[in-house]
Amino acid sequence: NYDSIKDGWTRTIRVTDMKFQWVRMDEQGDVDLDSRFNVDRSAYVRRLLFLEGNDSRMRTGVLSLVPASEAAVDSKVTSKPDGTGREIVGYSDIVTAQGQDFHDKTRWFNDTCSRLTVDWNEGHMRINVRRQALLSDSVAAVMSLGRDDLRKIWRFEFMGEVGVDAGGLAREWFQLVTEQIFDPDNGLWLSGDGNQMNMRINPASEVSCPEDHLVYFRFLGRVMGKALFDQRLVSGHMTRHMYKHMLGWPVTFADLELVDEEYYQQLKKITEMDPSQVEFLCLDFTTQEDVLGVKKTVELIPDGANVEVTTDNLPEYLEACLKYRMLD
Repeated sequence: NYDSIKDGWTRTIRVTDMKFQWVRMDEQGDVDLDSRFNVDRSAYVRRLLFLEGNDSRMRTGVLSLVPASEAAVDSKVTSKPDGTGREIVGYSDIVTAQGQDFHDKTRWFNDTCSRLTVDWNEGHMRINVRRQALLSDSVAAVMSLGRDDLRKIWRFEFMGEVGVDAGGLAREWFQLVTEQIFDPDNGLWLSGDGNQMNMRINPASEVSCPEDHLVYFRFLGRVMGKALFDQRLVSGHMTRHMYKHMLGWPVTFADLELVDEEYYQQLKKITEMDPSQVEFLCLDFTTQEDVLGVKKTVELIPDGANVEVTTDNLPEYLEACLKYRMLD
């Protein structure tokens, strides 16, 4: 049941502006308004603030984690990113889909994407790649496209090979290109500690790909978005909290276990010990990051190396640890 991974949080409508927001009910059935971090109840949702970029073909912005109760999203989708233009999906459409089972929701989503697909005669994209330079050619081709091009039909050609793309070449391209980009040997992703099939972002990706690591992540976002739009499969599975970020679902302390089980267990033991003993652990607001075999100290808050962890600020320390591992 995918509802169980929202950990008690429910999305509801905010009557003041008709936006969706997350709420959590306490044991008495009232909205939980506790603002201080709690490992069992607190959650965070990614917030993406879009900014004016230098390239009209793609959007840019600032990503951050905010308390789940402060996260809000529009209850409609329009043809223009600023909320104006033709309404594509309205509040009533989302509410109707929300009450359906997973398979019916999937059918509704696919039908909506089909209606947004640009007719072949109005424009389509031909993507030519060399098999021996598949990833670099694909990045160059996909990142040169405008945002409206993502809704057009893509046809693929492997240069030097005879073949007409009737769907098989597209299927092969999505499989091969995602296999390569998720390959740990390329330095962008790492296998999960608890499950080798669940990939997590490599904190040292900038070192592994110093010139273009962010371009590859943006490229993957476009590929996965297109795969959803066209109902294609990709060869890669990410850790659960990555999917929560994409969906705008609450990320909780329990999600940390799937990212780094050993680190999660260490923090969990601190929460279970005698509070008076916390100060004797000699902890501060820093964490250790392994960058290509070299240990690097990272401050979780400004001047964190000079802030000791005490009983009083333990919730803030756990909160900082969670935010760092889940986004920073």
